[in-house]
This record gives sequence, C-alpha cells and structure tokens, in this order.
Amino acid sequence: MNRRRFLTTAGVAAAATPIAAPAIAQHALPEVKWRIASSFPKSLDTIFGAAEMIAKRCAEATGNKFQMRVFAAGEIVPGLQVADAVQNGTVEAGHTCGYYYVGKDPTFAIDTAIPFGLNTRQQNAWMYKGGGLELMREFYKDYNIISFPAGNTGTQMGGWFRKEIKSVADLSGLKFRIAGMAGQVVQKLGAVPQQIAGGDIYPALEKGTIDAAEWVGPYDDEKLGFNKVAPYYYYPGWWEGGPQISFYVNLDKWKELPKEYQAVLEAACAEANLWMTAKYDVENPAALRRLVANGTQLRPYSREIMQAAYKAAFEIYDELSAKNPKWKKVYEPWKKFRDEEYLWFRVAENPFDNFVYAQSAQKG
Repeated sequence: MNRRRFLTTAGVAAAATPIAAPAIAQHALPEVKWRIASSFPKSLDTIFGAAEMIAKRCAEATGNKFQMRVFAAGEIVPGLQVADAVQNGTVEAGHTCGYYYVGKDPTFAIDTAIPFGLNTRQQNAWMYKGGGLELMREFYKDYNIISFPAGNTGTQMGGWFRKEIKSVADLSGLKFRIAGMAGQVVQKLGAVPQQIAGGDIYPALEKGTIDAAEWVGPYDDEKLGFNKVAPYYYYPGWWEGGPQISFYVNLDKWKELPKEYQAVLEAACAEANLWMTAKYDVENPAALRRLVANGTQLRPYSREIMQAAYKAAFEIYDELSAKNPKWKKVYEPWKKFRDEEYLWFRVAENPFDNFVYAQSAQKG
C-alpha cells in the first residue's frame, strides 16, 4: 500500500466527515429565561445559595441559553407564597419547603419532613429509590407543579427559647415559631404555633411577639442573630430529622422546556441536594462552638417532652389517614418505608455512630 496516498486519502475523508459535537449543541436550542422565587433571604448563603447554584449550573451547561434568576423572599412574593406563585405561573420556578403549605393540605409536609420521620440519608433513599418522588409528583399535579429534591439541611436544632423548657407544662401558652406538621404537634402539647418566614423571625422574637423560634441550625441561626434575643438553644429538632428543600417548576413551563434543559435542571437539583448538606455539615460545628462561647445555653429536650411529642405526632397522622385520602396515599407507604429503614439503621449505622461518638466524648 502507498502510505503517502493512504494518509492523504484518509485526511480528505476525515475533513469531509464532521466531528461529532456535544449532544446539546447538535441542534439549535432556544434561549430560555426563568425566574426562581426563593422562600429564603439572601443572607443565608447555604439555603438560598443552593438555588443560585442550580441557576449557575444550568447556564454553564447550556452555553448561557438556559438562564434563571433567583429572587429572595419578598422580592416577587413573600417567602410563604412561593408555591402559589409557581402554580399560577407568576414565576416559572421556586425553591421552598413543602411543609410551609400544610394549610392547603398536610400532605405537602411529607415532601420536606414530618416529626419523628426520616434522617437525610433515609429521605434521599425514600425520594430517589423508595417511591417517594413518584408519589409526591402525583400529588403535586393537582397544583400544576413538578418537584425535585434540591437541598437538605440535615437534622435541625430544636429552637431558641427565652426561658428553660423542662416539661410539657412549660409549653403551655408558649408562642412558638415552628413550621409544618410540628405546629400541630406542639399545639396538642399546649403551645401556640406561629408560621413566620425566615427573614421575619428575628424582629418577632426581639419584640416578644413570639416566645420561641426554630429555624435550621447553628450556622444560619447565628447569621440571623437569634442568640442575641433568646439564651436557650434546644436539641434535637425532632420534627426535622432530614428536611428536604424542593425545587418547584410550573408544570406547563416544564413541558415546554427542551429535553436537554430538563436533564440539566434535574442534574443541577441533585447536585444542590448533596451540596447543601455538605456545606451545613462543614459550617455547623464551628458555628455551634462560637454560639456557646458567646453565652448560648445548650439544652436537650427532656425525655418527657420527646415522648409526649412522639405520641401526639402519630395520633395526628392516624387522624389524617382516616379523613384525608391524599395524605393516606403518601403516608402509608412512607410509614412502611420508615419502619424498614429504622430496622436497618439500628443494626449497622446507629451502633457504629453511638460507639465512636462516645469514644470521642471520653477523649474530650
């Protein structure tokens, strides 16, 4: 074979054959500009920042053709009205928590967290592989929304109090900012639940409009300054073992979105889901140390309060199952999944955690 002739022929053939382009660039894709309404203030760089990260990833992956701008709570709609804004098409998307909308239907809460439910790993397992995402998306269709897991804070703290809370009796008449189904639980224990958006909690606590408030954990709570107006910091947040933040998309807008953009958005939400937990796990330890060093009084909830809250929570769930078909349809498989997960975590995860944490504590 004539080597020179072969190389020349091959070179001409190669020049005549177009090099494969990335799939997303093989055909013309439209420029899409969306607005994202967040339920959170800009000062909270983790829980608000996750939506910014989603927008950034979608722009980067599409050559800036798919652009989203994030608006903080109150800039377009108040933080607790994001679901309405997405449903009505006021915005194309929202970054929020389902349990803010239990007034519409308590089933919303299972999308985020309900008292004595799942931790973060279990929540992810339920959503991605346990059937949770399919069940919640079927529920959300009635609200013209498709949802995506897009953040998880990890187990939260149990709130800031002006006075010590040692028994159930101490909760009587206490005005407590608390979200989701947990409000119904503490109401059964005598407290008066208040649903207030994150950016409005500090002035309410400072003015005495409320007596106690829970938000997320040390990193965010320090930023919001709760330690300046309430000295007692309780744990754990038994109502939020692994609370998920969701990315809501208007269902009509989702259907209009090119498949390539849909794939990019879904991947960006999954990254945000991991990123948020990782960032809180890095930031919370140092923030808790600072809070305690500056005078915060760290307190565990008493066993009496925990047991009373547990009993009240499952009484509420049973009552809802008897009268709300939508709740029952999601809750019953969720409960079965939870119980199976608990059996597994009791065998492997929990004994390991308890042992190594005890050893660490002994070494000081």
